Amino acid sequence: MKIKFGTDGWRATIAKDFTVDNVARISSGVAESLLANQTNNQPSVVVGHDCRFGGELFAETVAKVLINNGIKVFLAKGFVSTPMISYGTIQMKSALGIIITASHNPPSDNGFKLKGHYGGPLLPEFVTEIESLIPDVNQIDLDEINFEKAKKDGLLKYLSLETMYCDHIEKNFDLESIRNSEMNFAYDAMYGAGQNVMKRLLPEAVLFRCEYNPTFYGISPEPILKNLTAYSDFIKKVGDIDIGIATDGDADRIGLMDGKGNFIDSHHIMLLLIHYLCKYKGLKGKVATGFSSTVKMKILCDYYGLPLEVVPIGFKFICGIMIKEDVLLGGEESGGIAIKGHIPERDGIWIGLTLLEFLAKSGKTLEGLIKEVYEIVGEFAFERVDLRLPEKQKDQIVKNCENGEYKNFGDYLIKRIDTMDGFKYILNDFEWVMIRPSGTEPVLRTYAESDSSDHAIEILKALHETILKD
Repeated sequence: MKIKFGTDGWRATIAKDFTVDNVARISSGVAESLLANQTNNQPSVVVGHDCRFGGELFAETVAKVLINNGIKVFLAKGFVSTPMISYGTIQMKSALGIIITASHNPPSDNGFKLKGHYGGPLLPEFVTEIESLIPDVNQIDLDEINFEKAKKDGLLKYLSLETMYCDHIEKNFDLESIRNSEMNFAYDAMYGAGQNVMKRLLPEAVLFRCEYNPTFYGISPEPILKNLTAYSDFIKKVGDIDIGIATDGDADRIGLMDGKGNFIDSHHIMLLLIHYLCKYKGLKGKVATGFSSTVKMKILCDYYGLPLEVVPIGFKFICGIMIKEDVLLGGEESGGIAIKGHIPERDGIWIGLTLLEFLAKSGKTLEGLIKEVYEIVGEFAFERVDLRLPEKQKDQIVKNCENGEYKNFGDYLIKRIDTMDGFKYILNDFEWVMIRPSGTEPVLRTYAESDSSDHAIEILKALHETILKD
């Protein structure tokens, strides 16, 4: 089979396409690319896995192939998050980081993510090169590769990335202000890789789904509203919670709840972060955001005198800017956000701690801080619905978009169309609706922004009635 990386890595069903042989094949392509591009020094790679089924086996498969090619491997002990791999790659001055994870996909999937030496997603041109070097068949006898011998030969070293990462957090956050505040906060790991870190750093947090279970009890560990209803109910039941943080399967995305169990989307999170970093911490820099982000980003960036760059969806595009320019915040609608002072990589734990620090330092409620942002940009709401459609129907809708066949959605007239990544239909200065086929899943994503949730849902309903009528 031909292996093709998507928006963020290669993902497939465990035991069907995600097999030891296919992981070994990809690893062979990685090894060939590294050796072809090496300088005088022996390249090294940081390797790890998250909480998914078979993670250790697949990570060790990667390590064996690299060792077989004379490449030094730093192998993480136990499950780790994607940001830990990225941070470890920088710390160990490695050429590459690899984590076995399918991020927020269903528990039946696993995946293979590549990280550059700078601690962020490997840039597209290098991913394409690796794809071209993946052999059709694995020809390495993995059973012949001995880890004890590799350790003696200096080709394998085990790393405690969790400790390395936690030490980094301790140096960069005023955790004491969080620990000593009167704030009560909850954390939902969604059975993912962030669970041990939060237990270790903030043991007073009220924990939810912070246990090891590779099945995720059947949920897709993506911190969006439909997957966080149980967390919302938990917060309501506990009561006296000021803020609830959630992270996805590999802990690079964040979800947020207020103390009443109401979901706060990533658009609001990004605006809150910009507000905190500029007004309260006096920081500046460019803001880079994905194509599906709120129009309010421009209003807030103009208010604080920050340059704004909108890029196609996929954090690799944001990372490409972060490694070259002074970026204050890079973030996407999906909940993947990075800020100045860390790595050019999404990190749900880091962003969550930043929000907790914001509340602790300001002494204000989450609702109060959102109100501060609204005073600058105005109130708004964002809604997203993913449509699972037969391939033929999905393709026809995309073709209709490409041919410019949609002039209106019910009573909503289209002012202009932006096709940077998908099809964004601008209705007026503060309302828009968008259609975009997913790059990693068999779905058609639809989005809308308006001045209220009811209005955004109304726009989506009109969109769906139009595109699904045939």
